[in-house]
Amino acid sequence: MSHDEMYSNQVSAPADIEATLAAIYQAAKDYDGGAVADYIPALAAIDANQYALSVATLDGRCYAFGAHETPFSIQSISKIFGLVMAMERLGDDLWQRVRMEPSGQAFNSIVQLEWEQGIPRNPMINAGAILVSDVLVSHYSTSKSAVLNMVRRLAHNDHICSDEQVYLSELEHGSRNSALAYLMKSFGNIESDVSEALDHYFWQCSLAMTSSDLARSLTFLANGGVDPLSGQQLCSKRDTQRINALLGTSGMYDQSGQFAFEVGLPAKSGVGGGIVAIVPSFGVICAWSPRLNSFGNSSRGMWMVREIASKLGLSVY
Repeated sequence: MSHDEMYSNQVSAPADIEATLAAIYQAAKDYDGGAVADYIPALAAIDANQYALSVATLDGRCYAFGAHETPFSIQSISKIFGLVMAMERLGDDLWQRVRMEPSGQAFNSIVQLEWEQGIPRNPMINAGAILVSDVLVSHYSTSKSAVLNMVRRLAHNDHICSDEQVYLSELEHGSRNSALAYLMKSFGNIESDVSEALDHYFWQCSLAMTSSDLARSLTFLANGGVDPLSGQQLCSKRDTQRINALLGTSGMYDQSGQFAFEVGLPAKSGVGGGIVAIVPSFGVICAWSPRLNSFGNSSRGMWMVREIASKLGLSVY
């Protein structure tokens, strides 16, 4: 499918979209459940009352509200960028080392990884993302620079960087992730030095972006793998479909089924409070609010995304 054909299939934004989004953003002020992630001290120190909403559409527009210029730690949302690069390097061989099934367990489960002999259920849980980090460390001479260049290019923002304080906090309090990595190494499913794979993973999770950065940077997943602003093909249409399928089944951890049922969009969350939802042929929704529910997903963010999908009729189902 050509770039022009993809554009011809775009879904136009409704005329009143800005007013609709503004109303949802304002109403979300009263929806304030959950608590900030406290197992990473640098995340616990954030102002939990700020929140943002950004919607980037394929025609290049970005509707933004609230603290949309405030960078936050994207955490597990970064797994998408790493996965795109690993799929490009390994192709179908990647799926011999990580599966594509929902886990049904917590995102940092060790027991499941032991049962399944060091092969993670999917790339969206921590073990799977650490495996992907191992692929990047093993196949790029400077894996951090490769990821950062990609993210900056997609967000059209050369100032994006990793938050040093969050990164150091991750390193200091990453014992469980280290256990996952060493367990996979014991089964022969980590090729690089464990410390190198973990260092890349912690650094990647510490990337700081605004809600508008994130929304713009992932529009290629709503556009058949093509960045709508630059026209660059990031991944094939088949791989785009596969990534969106993984987000739909596993992107919201063990709340993914409920999210698919209630919202109906491929999505990814991070414990920094961010949520991105992909709307094929339309664009990307990014909501940010630091307080999390018991599944590790932003409470207010989920409410905003759910309301947008409902009011604009965006469910892919």
